[in-house]
Amino acid sequence: MVNTKINQDDWGAILEGHPIFDIPKSYDAWEQNLELSRNTLRKSARDGFPEDGYSLSGRRQLMTLKDADLILAAGKELRIASLGDTKLGRSTKKAYKVLYAPNVEFEIHQLCLNPSGRLLAVAGAYEVAVIVLPRAGYSKLVSSSIDCKAVQVGQFYHGARSSPPIAKIEWHPWGEAGSTLLVMTVDGKLREYDISVDSEEPQQVLSFLPEKKSRSYVAEDPAEREVVSFTLGKGKADWGPLTVYALMRSGDIYSICPYMPQNASVPSSFIHALDCFIAAKQEFLEQGTSAGTSALSTLYDYQRKYVSALVKQLPPGTVFPAISCQVPMHPPHTIKSQPLRQGPFLLQPSPRTLEATEGGDATDIAYLAFINDDDDENDGETERLGIIMVTYQDGKVDIYLDVEKVEARWESKTDRVLDLPMFAVFESIDLGLLSMLKRSTSSSGDSLLELLQVNHPVLLTDPIHDDTVYVYHAFGVHALEFGALLVCLATALRADDEDGSTLKQALEKSTGTHVIPILDTFSFQRRCSNPVIAVCVPNDVYLSYSILILTSVFRITSFPLNLRNDLSLSQKSRGLRPDTSLEEHSELLVPVEGPSAYVSLLGDEPFVPSLVLSRPSGLPSHPHMAVGTANTKGEFMLTPDTLRYLSATVESFTTQIREILLAHCITEARATLQHTEFARQQAKAREMLALIDTLRNSRYTDTQARVERIVARHKELTGRLDRTLQAFMQQVSPELSEYETKWFEELRRMKAEVTGAGRYDEGSLAARTSLLKREYERILPILKEMVAQEARRKKRLSNNSQDLGVSQAFELGELSNTEHTKIAELEKEVVQMASRLEISLGRPPSEQDKTGGNEKECCSPF
Repeated sequence: MVNTKINQDDWGAILEGHPIFDIPKSYDAWEQNLELSRNTLRKSARDGFPEDGYSLSGRRQLMTLKDADLILAAGKELRIASLGDTKLGRSTKKAYKVLYAPNVEFEIHQLCLNPSGRLLAVAGAYEVAVIVLPRAGYSKLVSSSIDCKAVQVGQFYHGARSSPPIAKIEWHPWGEAGSTLLVMTVDGKLREYDISVDSEEPQQVLSFLPEKKSRSYVAEDPAEREVVSFTLGKGKADWGPLTVYALMRSGDIYSICPYMPQNASVPSSFIHALDCFIAAKQEFLEQGTSAGTSALSTLYDYQRKYVSALVKQLPPGTVFPAISCQVPMHPPHTIKSQPLRQGPFLLQPSPRTLEATEGGDATDIAYLAFINDDDDENDGETERLGIIMVTYQDGKVDIYLDVEKVEARWESKTDRVLDLPMFAVFESIDLGLLSMLKRSTSSSGDSLLELLQVNHPVLLTDPIHDDTVYVYHAFGVHALEFGALLVCLATALRADDEDGSTLKQALEKSTGTHVIPILDTFSFQRRCSNPVIAVCVPNDVYLSYSILILTSVFRITSFPLNLRNDLSLSQKSRGLRPDTSLEEHSELLVPVEGPSAYVSLLGDEPFVPSLVLSRPSGLPSHPHMAVGTANTKGEFMLTPDTLRYLSATVESFTTQIREILLAHCITEARATLQHTEFARQQAKAREMLALIDTLRNSRYTDTQARVERIVARHKELTGRLDRTLQAFMQQVSPELSEYETKWFEELRRMKAEVTGAGRYDEGSLAARTSLLKREYERILPILKEMVAQEARRKKRLSNNSQDLGVSQAFELGELSNTEHTKIAELEKEVVQMASRLEISLGRPPSEQDKTGGNEKECCSPF
């Protein structure tokens, strides 16, 4: 893997002391009220949702980036500052602007920037608004406040405290002009708003919870009817981009497919690929004769109608394959039934639960699709790689594989019994939150495990590298790297064996997800934590590739990241496959039998440096501490908890130092071995050069003389072989056989017929040919004269066609036909005679006249 470190600036030092991170005046200035502890736990409980004040429960994303501008939500206030100006002008005074939006009068919990970067969606506990961001150059304004246009979204549904709380907001990537906003509430209603059309009434509403039956006596867990998050599926040639996944607080997952925004902008290549996908499934279904073929046939017919309606919306003349372009579309209405809610998903095998816990509530879900567009050869293999991540309050992260992707289904009164969809459980990751809180609880009687009640881990995908995901929660930030897992899965999928042995071996050898703790915000001394409320990764050419982390006390922490080569993952996966191209082109380099003439000291396998010496992502090897604000000052108290924490930290650093020393010794030994091998190869190269010089000079003359002697001897042996063979033939058959005698007699007869019995034999073919030639030469001038006369006659007739009468023309025509017949017979006789004598003649004069031949060719028949 080739890594290029592009960031040499410390964003933490650049942003330190920036006023944009000042605690808002509406908050209690006392730092302990902004921390998560036993004292603030009741205030931040799940069902609290205070109208005023600060709550640490629920989803938090209070910071986002628009190009090089940093946008921060501080209570009810929106702040914006240019990171580019801050980076270039360190000596100048740092400042920010306030985005004044009169419609935003609620505590902001979530920020979401639309794909075009012009609209900012803000959400509180119950309300949603969209703000139009100012244009570039706002920092040059004198005023500290910028008036912005803002609209309330769905005030009838999200405007009162009695309305369902908001679980998550997200802009749909295929919304036309980037104006399609999706709002999920905890009651399972996903509402689609098109801000450019109507911000009050939703364009579509998806329900992930069935209507509750009033007469039902079945006990039901309230967590099964509360949605905490949702995500959109992904894919290139399937129903993935048209699928919505919803996560319940109980951990159940439901999906609805198909779903398309009312005003969408869809890539044309996806429509063509989906059309081919449906056609292939229908063709495969026609070959089956099972009992379920009829039900599947009806389903595929519905899918065909849906896709055909999409194909009709493509511009005329659109062909595939062609350059993909965004095409405005609307969801088809050819099918009257509503899309079916599918689920809950079966998890096979059942995910494990963490020790000493009954399993916390689910908090967030994310769908990751790893598609390498640069590698056309592997297209279709990586297409099947879909990973679903689900986080829980207790710090568990479940990793599922989407092996059976969801397909479009519609509600039907006749077919209600459907097989539940399934996710394959790959692993369950423990972020170590339980063990951390248990260590702090053991020394004192008070348990800190109840702090997990307001823990809400949130997933954030890296905008540059798809195989990296960040999880931020109330106790810090972790990074999950799926690179090794993807390499194993891609290799197994390329094998594509029927029994699945390759896939099984690949999964057994896989090391799983690489978990890296980045930031730790829990204080063992104060027995409290500063929850992380925002994480951002810049994706702008003018900003360094890094990660920005904001805690509840508005303390900013930054880590530089390494920008990996885009081909690193595909090169790794291809490197695991046997390269057959070398075998095809190395037929001339067949190794000789027996032991190798030269054995390298380095072995056959390449040297892999220890992971402790390399940090491909650039993240720290040990999590940094971020407790309190940057200006927090307090006396350090030595307690059993702090001693235990220091002991564990020192032990961790000691172990890491030992691993580094061991890796250093291994690397030094490898370097020494490479120097020795280099010296051996130099000596062997000198021997080969000396041997080549000997072959070119002294041994060349001897070899050339030897080759000449071999050639002369070969000629002698060839002559001797001919004589020996002739002698053998005479011994075996001294006299001619009957057939050979007849053959020689026939040859003598043919010779006598051609040459004649004597020199003056007039009956021989040679004499008759000579006579025919003389006769031809005698007649040829007469024929030429006749041809000339005929040409003059035709010319005269063309000039004056009335000079010749009908009777005269008839007699002349009869005479011409008679002469033409005689000439044709003579030509035929000459040609037959020449063919018998095997003599090549030119074309006859009649054919030369037809093709425009010259007279010289007519006079040279032989």
